[in-house]
Amino acid sequence: MTTLDFIRHGTPEGGRRYRGASVDDPLSEKGWRQMWLAVGDQCSWDLVVSSPLQRCLAFAGALAERHGLTMEVEPDFREVGFGAWEGYSPDEVARRDPKGYASFYADPVNNRPPGAEDLLDFGRRVAHAFDLWTQRAAGNRLLVVAHAGVIRAALGHVLHAPPHAWYRVKVDNAGITRFVHENDTSQLVFHNRVHHHISIK
Repeated sequence: MTTLDFIRHGTPEGGRRYRGASVDDPLSEKGWRQMWLAVGDQCSWDLVVSSPLQRCLAFAGALAERHGLTMEVEPDFREVGFGAWEGYSPDEVARRDPKGYASFYADPVNNRPPGAEDLLDFGRRVAHAFDLWTQRAAGNRLLVVAHAGVIRAALGHVLHAPPHAWYRVKVDNAGITRFVHENDTSQLVFHNRVHHHISIK
């Protein structure tokens, strides 16, 4: 059996905003605390794989170094591109383009932000990376440090959920989602398990 744990990065500097794949703020002090609290003192993984973006990569490297683990970077686990929305908070986008904002959440497949990555293409690259690492890490326990969008797409891949439903899934900073793969089948074990307190400063 192969275990694949996906953890969303902690809170970055600048708070909540669309970062996608081109805006890449580092983790804030709060974000670092969220991540260390989420994984705890004991390491239950054999391998760490990270998105190439620094809000994931810095912690993945620190965790791997602390426990003497191999760390690999997977470019296809980078966040979905949000185009013209990148760098803006949801409130700012809603004020600037209320119609486009509402249309996106009503149908995120056909109403992408200007210049955004196609959601179907995004889902395919995450599914490809998921299957690739399921094979490479066969029989081991893998931790993937990634993004909310990547976790939503992985859930869609395993559960056969269509992309228009992905944004109905809540993914907290430092929330952990576990999949297991056995007998050529992947299953969801739990989603968005958060070990830190919401009130953390």
